[in-house]
Amino acid sequence: MKLYKAALMAAALSLPFVQPVWAATPDHSLVVAQNINDIVALDPAQAYEFSSGELVSNLYDRLVQYDAEDTTVLAAGLASEWAADEAAKTIRFTMRENAKFNSGNPVRAEDVVFSLSRVIKLNLTPAFILTQLGWTPENVDQMITVDNGQVVLKYDGDFSSAFVLNVLAARPASIVDEKTVMANEKDGDMGNGWLNTNSAGSGPFTLAAYKPGELVRLNANPDYFKGAPAMRGIVIRHVAESATQQLLLTSGDVDMARNMTADQIAGIKSDDVKVESFPQAAVHFLAFNQKSEALQPKAVWEAARYLVDYEGMSNTFLKGQMVPHQAFWPKGFPGSYDEMPYSYNPEKAKQILKDAGIKTPIKVKLDVINSAPFADMAQSLQASFAEGGINFDILPGTGSQVITKYRERSHDGVLLYWGPDFMDPHSNAKAFAYNRDNSDENYQATTAWRNAWAVPNDINDMTDKALSEPDAEKRTELYTELQKRVQAESPIVVMFQAAYQVPMNKKVNGYVNGAIADFVYYRLVTKN
Repeated sequence: MKLYKAALMAAALSLPFVQPVWAATPDHSLVVAQNINDIVALDPAQAYEFSSGELVSNLYDRLVQYDAEDTTVLAAGLASEWAADEAAKTIRFTMRENAKFNSGNPVRAEDVVFSLSRVIKLNLTPAFILTQLGWTPENVDQMITVDNGQVVLKYDGDFSSAFVLNVLAARPASIVDEKTVMANEKDGDMGNGWLNTNSAGSGPFTLAAYKPGELVRLNANPDYFKGAPAMRGIVIRHVAESATQQLLLTSGDVDMARNMTADQIAGIKSDDVKVESFPQAAVHFLAFNQKSEALQPKAVWEAARYLVDYEGMSNTFLKGQMVPHQAFWPKGFPGSYDEMPYSYNPEKAKQILKDAGIKTPIKVKLDVINSAPFADMAQSLQASFAEGGINFDILPGTGSQVITKYRERSHDGVLLYWGPDFMDPHSNAKAFAYNRDNSDENYQATTAWRNAWAVPNDINDMTDKALSEPDAEKRTELYTELQKRVQAESPIVVMFQAAYQVPMNKKVNGYVNGAIADFVYYRLVTKN
């Protein structure tokens, strides 16, 4: 411990923002213990890991973004305003005045064109998010242009400008400093190698140091257009072992621990530590395959919603890991529907089945991943569903075994989870509320198709309409209604949303950990 603290102090003292006085951690910097060995790349055109996504959001801005003040609101970023022409499939962006990169270079419309087209031309892992807009290496120079200091962006697809804006708020749409990046280009890589260990953004922080498997140091940008961060710097130490993170936090060597287990967090006895919980993107569900005749009656689906002990599980073995949520779009995301009309009521479930003339018990083979928390969830469901006349025969398997059966549509029931690929309600709507061709030959990577649910045409139509609706308020209303319909009328029972607990020193305030890695922000952090 002393060796670690000495090394941590030495690292902190090497920074310009740390005074040569050591208490526990400096008042003007935040010290974080985190497992960051997943980082492969820091270039926004390549970064696709959880930890790298968090860093990109603190180093770069986008034209529009879900920012630290409210991660549910799409706000102006480097664009101060924009106007969409739905008919011409064009959006015109006016650039924010006086925004600067950390290098001191002004943020220009030309930097936006360079940044977005660079992602397409490099064609690295996250490029697919932008290519949804119909951009290719061959046409991108015509699709993104500068006109009289404004960025003119064209798109091609059967979707609205609201969908386009959400694409532009995603990680690979981060804006980089063209002059700095191209000054560090090697062998035609458009600066990719250099950007994987350096930064060239306009964000609230700049990358001061990155040592793979050791540490990340961020310096505050005093000229950030939304105001300088309260913390002069962030030190993220790579600590792989969660037990070590616990020890460092409770001894005061770090301000925050990012990878502790629920049991370790529950066991913290320090008066100096608090725990904050943040909803995460993944929703956990129970689904019934419609290839099984016994599971086709809608009364079975309705009864099932009253046989889940939502509160019982979330208050015991799932405490701190999941919270009840009954709609396919996660809470904390724009457009989420957070009402929970269902609660555990086996008597009501039995009456629903009786009124529908369904004989019980109904026997269901339930495929479950043989690890926590799925095994415990399956046992709870087995007990609660038995009270209503539905008997689960639990079939444990590895993740790959369960998912393979699920993709083959060879299961009866399955207990799994789903996370959005992209920050837009359509990402989950297409998975839970869209399936026009239910044939075995028409493989779809969606939970509706995998459970052989032939989605009613009016729900399919609603999904299409929501995607193309140009008015943001109407679009949200459509997705809300869509969530209500699927919640009440599908063989997929959404039960929980994952939660993420972060223990930290009680002095730390303002830390933002949204539902995805891109929504982790340090800009508003203070230490009082």
